[in-house]
Amino acid sequence: MERLSERLNRLSPSATLAMSQKSGEMKAQGIDVINLSVGEPDFNTPDHIKEAAKQAVDDNYSRYSPVPGYADLRQAIVEKLKRENGLDYSPAEILVSNGAKQSVCNTVMALVNPGDEVIIPAPYWVSYPQMVKLAGGTPVIVGAGFEQNFKMTAEQLENAITPKTRLLILCSPSNPTGSVYTHEELKTLAEVVMQHEDLYVLADEIYEHINYIGRHESIAQFEGMKERAIIVNGVSKAYAMTGWRIGYIAAPEWIVKGCNKLQGQYTSGPCSVSQKAAEAAYRLSQDCVEEMRQAFERRRDLIVSLTRDIPGLEVNIPQGAFYLFPKCSSYYGKSDGQRTIADSYDLAMYLLEEAHVATVAGAAFGDPDCFRMSYATNDDNIREAISRIAKALAKLR
Repeated sequence: MERLSERLNRLSPSATLAMSQKSGEMKAQGIDVINLSVGEPDFNTPDHIKEAAKQAVDDNYSRYSPVPGYADLRQAIVEKLKRENGLDYSPAEILVSNGAKQSVCNTVMALVNPGDEVIIPAPYWVSYPQMVKLAGGTPVIVGAGFEQNFKMTAEQLENAITPKTRLLILCSPSNPTGSVYTHEELKTLAEVVMQHEDLYVLADEIYEHINYIGRHESIAQFEGMKERAIIVNGVSKAYAMTGWRIGYIAAPEWIVKGCNKLQGQYTSGPCSVSQKAAEAAYRLSQDCVEEMRQAFERRRDLIVSLTRDIPGLEVNIPQGAFYLFPKCSSYYGKSDGQRTIADSYDLAMYLLEEAHVATVAGAAFGDPDCFRMSYATNDDNIREAISRIAKALAKLR
């Protein structure tokens, strides 16, 4: 008898990975698909980081690392947090994991008990609610839609808190919307958090350096919040190192110890060579980070201007990350004569099959009125993709 665990049956598959797989299958059939579904920089890892990895291989960094990561890497992260964020951590308050995704899951699994509530503003990254379910917790979704620039207010946060609330998950800059919380907005959220004992904030800051409005702001900077915040970050987005799988948390030592205990049982320390590459990323020149940020900003401006010319789509201006999240609900109920668009899933599938452009339905991110496009691709692909989308949408009546 085939019977998977109830734990697994509670989970939904990743919509982003599913769409990426579907577009890959079409490409394998010889169809020219432009993939705007995947959240991955299209740049190569900078040469000086690759050189550090090659050196690590030659230096025989081929054995198990300590579970929380090499001491040198944790020290480099401590220095980064001080230099760039003005935050004081010790190496004992840092845990390095197999990507920021594991860092998020470690934190949720370490803090959330069955029945605990976790507040997640929507739109959200697809995996947040699933990780909460995996821990036996209850995701409490707070809608923060297009009209409020996809950002939760302090009043919304206060209204969502109950005696069962354990954690708030906050992503800034945001996947999937590109919205960035300002210093003042974070301060008002922090003030609410500090009024509730035993409420913690998981601050997903993986897109920190892909920011178009100036200095990144962390919720951990406010009075009392360093003891309540778990910062999640890593090298994937800023340094074009998605496949190297290095993320980390910076958190109170008791939380780090708990996550270390968990990680020690199911993955142990992350890849030794990747850690040496990440150490180089943090310690050596940061020019590559700014060069990629500028390229993303130029692409942001391009995709916003092109998409705004498509009738029926509402477009805000993302302030970070590399996603556009247009409102597309005006097309619901319309048809090309063969297919009727009922929701964002239908729209994403229509664009894949009709325009050969892979996007992701907004409903997967908790906002059924929108869809997500990644502009982590070159200018020509962006122009061609938006042109195809415009032509496909024009067929809907």
